[in-house]
Amino acid sequence: MANSAISFGLVNIPIIYNPVIKNNDTSFNQLHKKCLNRIHYQKYCDHCKKIVKEADLVKGYEYEKGEYVTFTKEELTNLQIEAKDSIEIISFVPESEIASYYYEKSYILTTPKKSKAYSLFLEVLRKTKKVAVARTTLNSKFYYVLMKYFEGNILMSTIYFEEEVNIPEAAAEVKYTKEELDLAMQLVNHLSGHFKPETYHDEYQNQIKEAIDKKIMGKPILKKTVKKKTSVKDLITSLQKSLEV
Repeated sequence: MANSAISFGLVNIPIIYNPVIKNNDTSFNQLHKKCLNRIHYQKYCDHCKKIVKEADLVKGYEYEKGEYVTFTKEELTNLQIEAKDSIEIISFVPESEIASYYYEKSYILTTPKKSKAYSLFLEVLRKTKKVAVARTTLNSKFYYVLMKYFEGNILMSTIYFEEEVNIPEAAAEVKYTKEELDLAMQLVNHLSGHFKPETYHDEYQNQIKEAIDKKIMGKPILKKTVKKKTSVKDLITSLQKSLEV
């Protein structure tokens, strides 16, 4: 968790970042197959034919093949946007105007101690149903972020820049029959339910963890038999068979 502050006009609201998502992936190390020792990576210069220390490295941008401009850490630090340790609000917008693909990573912003300013700002977000657009720096990287009321807390999400978004053109529409549409609608009704995230599990990671336990106990990992799905080329037939499942 990291500390920062929301800049709401001239009001300063201390907050703590709490990441909403944690990485659930199993971490593996690379080992030498022969002796099972861990592999270490060293920075090696092909020109000088030697291993290079961290202190001897600079960052470079290749503007032409083999031609670089270099930057020191100090130079890059001087280029950073002055938004460190603060979340500067620049506007309030309707949430309906924000497409879902702009959202990147989310945090719950809590207050380190009881704060009238935090409670006031939270109530403003709740009553106006507006989203605060702000700018900040996280881990030395500049972001625009969105803040909104969420279940008694402030939910802050970093967003992608417009130039990072790549939406392809819509696919050409192909005509379909009324019968095909009716069957597709029936299939949707057949599969309809409610969103219950607690029922969705990372099946791959669960299998990895089970396999690790088996390996520790010396048990073999059996090859899984995958049942092939029957492919039906006719659209109406495939829809009808789907409803039978």
